[in-house]
Amino acid sequence: MYLQHMFGLLYHPRKEWDSIKQEKHSLGHIYVTHLLFLAALPPFALLVGTTQFGWSFVGKEFYYLTMESAVPLALAFYAALLGGMFFMAYTTYWMEKTFGAEASLERCLLFTTFTSTPMFLAGAVGFIPILWLDVFVVMAAVSYTIYLLYAGVPIFMNIPEERGFIFATSILTVGMCALVGMMAATVIIWGMGFAPQILAG
Repeated sequence: MYLQHMFGLLYHPRKEWDSIKQEKHSLGHIYVTHLLFLAALPPFALLVGTTQFGWSFVGKEFYYLTMESAVPLALAFYAALLGGMFFMAYTTYWMEKTFGAEASLERCLLFTTFTSTPMFLAGAVGFIPILWLDVFVVMAAVSYTIYLLYAGVPIFMNIPEERGFIFATSILTVGMCALVGMMAATVIIWGMGFAPQILAG
């Protein structure tokens, strides 16, 4: 069912949002059947890519992470993705009444999961950690995620288009702030002596 919705969102997103909003799942079910696997793709791809194939800025000189430093980073990234998804779902749930929507926390998590699916799938490019390629793929995924967000909010939340636009913009703003916060936390942690060990190859 998830794969059907995923492809449906690629080909006819507005129609598929109508179908998705009819489903009912618990928080645990969404995590077990969707998020635990989706969120594992980017960290695993980057773990393999940066330790086995090497990281490159232009595709010529490659740098490798040691497995000892890459594994904790991958686990922390995985935990951050799972926690970040719940944070975004809870924020959406907290804001919805302001915009006249009524959706449960479970439905908000389901919406957040499907909206973020392109970015999770784009994480597979980490198997080929070439900077320009990764940036191109991730930016394309982010663009489609934003499209799904703006297209899905009015349908999924049963609110008018103009109110849905403002709601979607608020969700996007929170997401960007959360991303900046994670980046700042990463810099602080690395500055405390937990930076990854890099080997030139």
